[in-house]
Amino acid sequence: MSPALPIEPDAVKIGLVSISDRASSGVYADQGLPALQGWLQRALKNPVRFEARLIPDEHERISQTLVELVDAGCALVLTTGGTGPAPRDVTPEATLAVADRTLPGFGEQMRQISLKFVPTAILSRQVAVIRGNSLIINLPGQPKAIQETLEGLRQDGGAVIVPGIFAAVPYCIDLIGGPYLETHDEVCKAFRPKSAQRPAVSAHP
Repeated sequence: MSPALPIEPDAVKIGLVSISDRASSGVYADQGLPALQGWLQRALKNPVRFEARLIPDEHERISQTLVELVDAGCALVLTTGGTGPAPRDVTPEATLAVADRTLPGFGEQMRQISLKFVPTAILSRQVAVIRGNSLIINLPGQPKAIQETLEGLRQDGGAVIVPGIFAAVPYCIDLIGGPYLETHDEVCKAFRPKSAQRPAVSAHP
């Protein structure tokens, strides 16, 4: 009897939204989209199709973009920027406006991670929500903070001190009916109960 072949990772479509008045108008180069895409390419074994958008800090435009990405089949939508207390920071409100349900634990953990570095982390207002079968998460605006939030904090030897939020993302997407995401453990080890785990998959070439 021949051995069972490894299961190939599911293909997944992910929406990336960088929200910035100045970057979207060409005042400076956007750093959010490259940071998000680069980290996800390192972290995921799945073949990924990215849908990227660079838009200004406008409530209706943000909400419309999120709806379009969900309707286009993005199982996960990550935003960066526009989550502070300034008048133009409206990303959380625009995200909540299109939500079916909220997931407060994501925002709580993101602030806990950032508080390890700056006391002003308490000013951040990131939220995570479910719309249909999609998970939408607001992330910080700086590339370093994006990585720390997704990946968590490690000791010099590599041991995780504070888990990043992405460790919980694959199982959340399982529960809402999305594709099965597999991660490279050295970047971010996804957590699932044993009853929800598939056999090990082969990495996409």
